[in-house]
Amino acid sequence: MALTLLNRNKKAIFERCCDDYATKMLLKYKPFYHAMDAQQGAHVRLNGRDIIMLASNDYLGLSFHPKVIEAGRAALLQWGTSTTGARPSNGSRACHVELEQKLAAFLGREACHVSVAGYISCMSSVAAFAQKGDVILADKNIHSSVLDGIRLSMAAVERFSHNNPEDLRHFVKTIPYTTPKLIVVEGVYSMEGHIARLPEIAEIAEESGSFLVLDDAHGFGVLGRQGRGTVDHFRVNDKVDIICGSLSKSLASTGGFVAGSRSLIDYLRFHSKQTIFSAAISPSQAACAAAALEVMQSEPQHLDRLWRNVRRYRDMLKGLGLDTWESDTPAIPIVLGSKELVYRFWQALLEKGVFTVMSIAPAVPPGKDLVRTAVSALHSDEDLDKVAEAMAYAVKKL
Repeated sequence: MALTLLNRNKKAIFERCCDDYATKMLLKYKPFYHAMDAQQGAHVRLNGRDIIMLASNDYLGLSFHPKVIEAGRAALLQWGTSTTGARPSNGSRACHVELEQKLAAFLGREACHVSVAGYISCMSSVAAFAQKGDVILADKNIHSSVLDGIRLSMAAVERFSHNNPEDLRHFVKTIPYTTPKLIVVEGVYSMEGHIARLPEIAEIAEESGSFLVLDDAHGFGVLGRQGRGTVDHFRVNDKVDIICGSLSKSLASTGGFVAGSRSLIDYLRFHSKQTIFSAAISPSQAACAAAALEVMQSEPQHLDRLWRNVRRYRDMLKGLGLDTWESDTPAIPIVLGSKELVYRFWQALLEKGVFTVMSIAPAVPPGKDLVRTAVSALHSDEDLDKVAEAMAYAVKKL
């Protein structure tokens, strides 16, 4: 009887989900949602095999640093597992305020707000400040979190060519100076590894009276003095209005942040729905991020090791004739141009004990299907030797 009723009352959305071709193919080939059984540093255990992790955003390798682990443990014992509430109501704790103050000082900003996720922070960095009647000028390759913030703002949007200040300038000239404008770019583009041409973009923002937002999730901890990020790398701190980013990469935690002037952060705290209605980051994760930030400043060897590994790895890929999309950072794509080649290459690396991540259109532009890799300070010379062998094997499989 139940089956008869189900057949008679078909639900279009249910059927669409069940019949989706892309989902069926992903379930068949299983490139995503691999659950690791264990991890130690840059090594994971997957299906009984020890594998080198070459796709983590743990750039400085601090997720296993003893000081970071101990800080999280102590906060867990002091504060419990969760605040079970949003920051404006019952969810704020002293550890949140302490982390925000440390981040603001490190970034050379007056204030900072920490949210439960990097996605939430980057979304709110646009949605909180732009509104209907404004114009947003966004790089075509910005992250999905920022795109969602643009949609929620209800502002008009123009997408300029990736990392192309000349194209941005063209669009700016078509908009009246008096129209409120917001420019949004990434410091380091996570899929391409490109560093934003920030000095030129900041100059255009200044000339046109545009509010400038920088998503520096992948630049923070990697570029600038002690890892202060892309703004510090180019010395343009006075020209960028808002810096947003993630705690889940170089800071070895979870959550996100938005940093700016005191007046801007106060405005965000009272106008951003994403900020107002999200539960607070757990105290243990706030403590982990704060400890990682201190390690970044007191132990420069992690950043030095990271860039030493990047140079060696990049030379390795160049020697194999692989296209790295001119990446300048630890986020290094291997562009293969079709989903079939990407799958074969990814599978070959996995066979040789190296874990990477596939990214195919529409997540990347057509013809730029790639295997995304990321170098960490945790990778040893022995790890990179094994990666070199795996890469050579995968190239022969193409």
